[in-house]
Order: sequence, then structure tokens, then C-alpha cells
Amino acid sequence: MSTSSSAPDTSAPALEMKAVRKVYRMGDADIIALDHASLTVQHDEIVALVGPSGSGKTTLCSIAGGILGATEGRVVVAGDDITDYDAKQLTKFRQERVGFVFQSVNLVPFLTARENLLVVDELGRRTGAAARARADQLLEELGLADRRNNLPSQLSGGQRQRVAIGRALMNEPRLVLFDEPTSALDTQLGEQVMELIRNEMKSRGTAAIVVTHDERITHFCDRSVHIVDGHLDAA
Repeated sequence: MSTSSSAPDTSAPALEMKAVRKVYRMGDADIIALDHASLTVQHDEIVALVGPSGSGKTTLCSIAGGILGATEGRVVVAGDDITDYDAKQLTKFRQERVGFVFQSVNLVPFLTARENLLVVDELGRRTGAAARARADQLLEELGLADRRNNLPSQLSGGQRQRVAIGRALMNEPRLVLFDEPTSALDTQLGEQVMELIRNEMKSRGTAAIVVTHDERITHFCDRSVHIVDGHLDAA
């Protein structure tokens, strides 16, 4: 397996986690956040990661996305074993291989929808006209072309979620991690956002993990994986 993030293997699974543990030391006690979790996500698969608060969902995604390191086990993303990457390598990995859509959306409030996409490429591989063209393409595909110059405060909850999805797709990641993408939306809008996520991921052949506690939206995913107390149970 490659140990460089320079050339992704498009035939490899988007994610392979092998017997991953995450242990935090709290005083004299060890807190096990993830306990020998193994998970494979194929290159175009959408997996729902379902579990209650505190079950380890966020820890798993943080490790898959190179935000946290594993205490034990191996983590391979698109053929690249990132387990032993240093901080500089992980930064480059996050810029090029994964996209994040956070629960609170986290758009920059004083930037327009278009600028919120472009800020990603200040660190990415596109600059100038190429970055602007990519942002405009995504906003068009997401039905936001007429909102490109609006600030987040001028957008609806669903529109802000779509901008966040576009931002996550700017660098054409192999894996997108969604943290409770429908938690702040009503049922109808939540289903619209999940349908959008499914359509956008499938049209690009991009893998996704959708973290949720809501079983009602899991039918938009290819399969569900349940997590309780750091233990994974595929369903």
C-alpha cells in the first residue's frame, strides 16, 4: 500500500479501518472511545453510521478523516496507509483526500456562498480561474447558482447545508464524512438533503459516511453500521 498522498488508488476501497482502538487517559483510568473497530467502505458506497450520543461515531470519523490518530490498528484511505503520518502529511491528506460536512455547517458568516467554497482552495491544488470555475460548477449542480453572492445569513437551512456539501466536494475527495447532516432540519427538509447527498455522491462515484442517530434517513444509504460503546456491529 502507498504511504504517500500523491496518487490515490481509484480501485481501492475508500476506507479500510482494521482493529482500530482509541484510548484516552483520564487520570488513572483509560477511557476506550473505539474498541477494535474494523470497517471497509467501498469506493462508491454510502454507509450510515448509527449510534447514540457518546457511542464513538465522531471518534471513528475523526480517525478516518485524519483529525485524530488511532491508539492501535491501521487506517487506510484510498490505498494510502495514513496510520503513521506526521502532522504535515495529515494536513496534506485532509486537503486532498477527504471532505467534511459538520453538524453545525460551519460556514464563514462574512463570506458569500461562492467564497465559502473558494476558501477551501486557498489550501488546495486549484487557484485563480480554475478554482472559481469549480466553485461555480458545484453551485450550479447544487441548485445555488442564483445564491452564489448571498451570505449564509441570507440562505435557508437547506441552502446552507448545500453550500457545505459543495465546499466538501471542492477538491474532489475520495471520502466525504457527514456529521449529523439532518439534525437541525425538519423531516421533509432532512429527506431532501439526504436525497441530495445520495445523488451527489453517486453521480461522482464518491464514498461517504453519514453519522446519524436517526434511523428514518438510513434508507438513503447503501447499508447501516451500528456503533455502541465503541463497538461496531454491521447490519
